[in-house]
Amino acid sequence: MPIDGTEYPLDVRLMRQSALRLIGETAVVPGDAELEVLTLRMRGHLRLLIPEVEKAARARPTDDIPRYCALACVGEAGLRLNARVQAAQDALPRARRLARSLNALCDHYESLNQPMKCVLCEHVIDEGEDSAPYGQVNETGSTETSRSHHHCLARLRGR
Repeated sequence: MPIDGTEYPLDVRLMRQSALRLIGETAVVPGDAELEVLTLRMRGHLRLLIPEVEKAARARPTDDIPRYCALACVGEAGLRLNARVQAAQDALPRARRLARSLNALCDHYESLNQPMKCVLCEHVIDEGEDSAPYGQVNETGSTETSRSHHHCLARLRGR
């Protein structure tokens, strides 16, 4: 945070652009100097993003699946951030792991900062409002868990 206490939003677009230089479809193998700069940039972005994703995840209900996924990603990113390069040939794979973590955290940051909506009525679930997990089977046959208002779920069950 700046000295004057002003908080600025994270530039997720810039963070993604940085990550995609190493892992995107058009990624190329950078020279040693550029790789060092990109690695430092990934590390800086992760240091900014990790606490923000963690804060947003912890604000969600404890039974919220996206919360658990985001916190797992935060943990993995922290491990990657603290890993040390053992040899010069490890630098590129390490930078790419950092880039993948950064890209995933950008996804979590964006999704966690969207208003949570009831899957049944599609209205926003306000903070502190009674809600519950609601599982539904998607087109692939796996179960997706989202949230619904208690009153919407009760109405669905005929209560």
